[in-house]
Amino acid sequence: MVRTVTGEAAADRALPGLARPRRFRPRFHYELLVCGLRGHELIGTDVAELRPADAIVAREIDGVRWHRCLRCDAWLPLAPPARPARGYPPDRAHIELPLRGRPLRDKIVLRAIAIDRAIHFVVLGLLAGAIFILAAHRDQLRAVFYRVLADIQGTVVNRAHGPHHGLVGEVEKLLSLHSGTIRLVGGAVAVLALVEGAEAAGLWYQRRWAEYLTFVVTAAFLPLEIYELTITVSPLKVIALVINVAIVVYLLVAKRLFGVRGGPAAEEAMRARDVGWESLERSAPESFASSEAQAPSSLQRSM
Repeated sequence: MVRTVTGEAAADRALPGLARPRRFRPRFHYELLVCGLRGHELIGTDVAELRPADAIVAREIDGVRWHRCLRCDAWLPLAPPARPARGYPPDRAHIELPLRGRPLRDKIVLRAIAIDRAIHFVVLGLLAGAIFILAAHRDQLRAVFYRVLADIQGTVVNRAHGPHHGLVGEVEKLLSLHSGTIRLVGGAVAVLALVEGAEAAGLWYQRRWAEYLTFVVTAAFLPLEIYELTITVSPLKVIALVINVAIVVYLLVAKRLFGVRGGPAAEEAMRARDVGWESLERSAPESFASSEAQAPSSLQRSM
């Protein structure tokens, strides 16, 4: 006797919120998270009448209207509107289906990376502006620096006193650079800030070129981050390295860059499977009923 899995059991594993999380490996149901934050995606809540063709998104049972969330597949009982705004729900061609499944997960992850890159853009932009200000007023700032240092130490400070160490020594080195060198450093920081800003904008709108740009830039800085850890280890450096490695692995594997795991074609096929009317039809009540009807015959053939 061969044990078979019914269509209902197979569909249960695909519906959000029904799979039990494994120990130490929690599974995030992004559909439930988004619906909890933004509300359900319901169709036909303002119509006067529901047609049989609308059963995939809304149906009336014993005088109660049940509306299906197009994102998380939850069915919600709602009373008919007192003043309907339209006669019937819109046709499928006029309904924009929300993201669900892996496409929704990718959108959330990419936007989280975009926020990280936007923070980098702001910080690097402010740093570039400060560097350019320093280059324009280097002589005045150096005079102020030595005057303040002399007041703190209670003596006249000049170059004959030898090099300083720590933060004071670093500031002294910075003020000793030529204005042209400082401007070059500021230009490099400004270019990096623009790159980070482009990554943030592109990832927020899920552009493929932004995924490649983020992968290349992030991977290029990994050797430098590892080298910095060989000099001094700090929690922030370790956390930054872990985050950047995770971003590189995610973009390469999950987003299938450079043809990995089938490339863009496989990603489009995955999107078509998770988002679309066929996906909604697979998890509709009628599909469960047909699967249950076919289960006894399949079980008899396997015995």
